[in-house]
Amino acid sequence: MFGIPGKQAVTMTPKAVEQIARLMEAGGHAGLRIGIKKGGCAGMEYTMDYVDQPDANDEIVEQDGARVMIAPMAQMFLFGTEIDYEVSLLESGFKFRNPNVVDACGCGESIKFDERLSPQS
Repeated sequence: MFGIPGKQAVTMTPKAVEQIARLMEAGGHAGLRIGIKKGGCAGMEYTMDYVDQPDANDEIVEQDGARVMIAPMAQMFLFGTEIDYEVSLLESGFKFRNPNVVDACGCGESIKFDERLSPQS
């Protein structure tokens, strides 16, 4: 929808591909849907949900057996994002390296986009 021909909307690191494929297999899901919603102290938050059937307007990105669907409202916010999966002593989870983010809260749970991209209230 907001893509550039021949370029995937998002990319995934090998660790993210491995984790997404593992989650898909364990739950018998078609993939993970990535989106955004209003919330958090910076204004927006990422969402991830299991998907059994993609929506007609989802942007589907497949890489080495992992599949993510990007919700229509999130496509312009996520274009160019790299998805990683990190494990540390205290936490593990998906990390988004998004060139469209201009600010994030101190805890890293919410983000802010350039005002030209942000949805109107």
